[in-house]
Amino acid sequence: MAVEKHVEAKLVGMDENKENSADQGLSLEILQIIKDSQQQHGLRHGDYQRYRGYCSRRLRRLRKTLGFKMGNRHKFTGKKVTVEMLSDNRYLLLVLMEAERAWSYAMQLKQEANTEPRKRFHLLSRLRKAAKHGEHLERLCESPRVDAKTKLEAQAYTAYLTGMVQFELQQWKTAMEAFNKCKTICEKLASAFTEEQAVLYHRRVEEISPNIRYCAYNIGDQNAINDLMQMRLSAGGGGSMLVEGLETLITQTRAKQAATMSEVEWRGRTVPVKIDKARIFLLGLADNEAAIAQAADEETKERLYETLLAECRDTIQAVREEIKVDAKQRERAVDSDSGKVSNLQYLHSYLTYIKLWTVVKRNESMAHALHAKLKEPQQDESKRGPRPQDLIRLYDIILQSLAELSGLQGLEEDHTFQKEVSLKTLVYKAYRCFFIAQSYVLVKKWSEALVLYERVLKYAREVQSKAKSLNNSLKDLPDVQELISEVNAEKYSLQAAAILDTGDTPETPQQLQVKDNKPLCERLEAFHLDPALLGKQPNLVQFPPDFQPIPCKPLFFDLALNHVAFPPLDDKVEQKVKGGLTGYIKGIFGFGS
Repeated sequence: MAVEKHVEAKLVGMDENKENSADQGLSLEILQIIKDSQQQHGLRHGDYQRYRGYCSRRLRRLRKTLGFKMGNRHKFTGKKVTVEMLSDNRYLLLVLMEAERAWSYAMQLKQEANTEPRKRFHLLSRLRKAAKHGEHLERLCESPRVDAKTKLEAQAYTAYLTGMVQFELQQWKTAMEAFNKCKTICEKLASAFTEEQAVLYHRRVEEISPNIRYCAYNIGDQNAINDLMQMRLSAGGGGSMLVEGLETLITQTRAKQAATMSEVEWRGRTVPVKIDKARIFLLGLADNEAAIAQAADEETKERLYETLLAECRDTIQAVREEIKVDAKQRERAVDSDSGKVSNLQYLHSYLTYIKLWTVVKRNESMAHALHAKLKEPQQDESKRGPRPQDLIRLYDIILQSLAELSGLQGLEEDHTFQKEVSLKTLVYKAYRCFFIAQSYVLVKKWSEALVLYERVLKYAREVQSKAKSLNNSLKDLPDVQELISEVNAEKYSLQAAAILDTGDTPETPQQLQVKDNKPLCERLEAFHLDPALLGKQPNLVQFPPDFQPIPCKPLFFDLALNHVAFPPLDDKVEQKVKGGLTGYIKGIFGFGS
């Protein structure tokens, strides 16, 4: 109540300053500057290191512009912004950027602390530094030179940073008080401005609301986990910082509840659960399934399915690594006394069942949405709409998952389970066959489509006959009776379309109809009716043209040369005189010439 009265008094003073605009104080849009800077410099993708670099560069530019140097190149001299310096709102921006730089470094260390726990100490140091800069900013804004809106935003910003410090220190009551103060100030500021200006304050309230509920849970409010689940359900896209924060808080809450969970029962067998990751996942399984059932649209449902599958894969990997540790369970892990699969392997089969069945339900949900769009008339013909082939692919994945279900370890002798999987396979085979038939209808292959429709009816009747022996087997499956009614209606439509397709040809003499696929240029001497010439692809000429034989360039070979006898040329070739001492002497005295 004291915070609300203080905020209302500030808002009244702000209204008076608006009416008396002659003496306007320094103003700084703190929350707007923070949000714009974060979105433009890395935080849209969770890159805190990039945002920290931006804050450092902006601080350097501000100090250079304001002449606010911290010593020289040889010696550092620390300086602080004081109230007497507040002649320009950039001095307030300088302190704000210092707080943001420390906060972004703390968030970067928080991401790295998942794998390096020692960095948590540095994280707390940076958060305290950010809160210290926030308090300095708040004291500067208490100056009469600063307007009321900037003062309130500075108080909300400082309360947020203080709450983050206490939250990391697990001081839940103090953190909750700080977050509530920030929430109250933002709500009051939002009520004092137009809807466009109030959006920024509402977003800040949405960001800190999960932290408030988590603090309430740790203080003793057991309903806080339900509030967190509702917040995640109503949140936006999966990549937003709000959703990531909600997922983290929900996981932390389940980790506290998982300490009381020791075993799980599935298909008549109780299995102890000693792995913390498996406890957390199994504890939140019912909440995740309830959230999927309450999802308002297909996009939210798809996001929740993906989150559940990601958690399931991580849990299966943790159990798989635990199995590898035990040398006795590397081979099929069978207990020689009881003949049963070991508890750890049975837990692995249970988690694999959850993953595969979640894939089946997700693809079934996607197929249901595509089927509804398939029935709607297409508005824009230029855009590609859904086709039966898209649904065939989804049902192929479903059948593949069911085939893997039947081979789970520990369930080979469970005849009831095998019958249930076989029944589910028949149901999805019927739906897959139905959409294959519809794909044949689109290309006007009437006979093939009719045969496939008959097979759909065969699968559906087989499902109905087998379901009588298995109670509640069709509870989670699509309605087979509805499929039978739809197939019967499609059969009549198909027969009518086939008759119309064969009976709409014009009554023309048989000899005038085109009986071959010759192009127009090859049958110019005869007149034939060819409706294809008026279509989009008339058969005018054959393109590319066929190859035709042409005379080849002759090749000449000099065969006579091998049979020509050349005349002897010995008399024309100069004989080489034999050398030696005699020839040398004759050469000196000229006897040889």
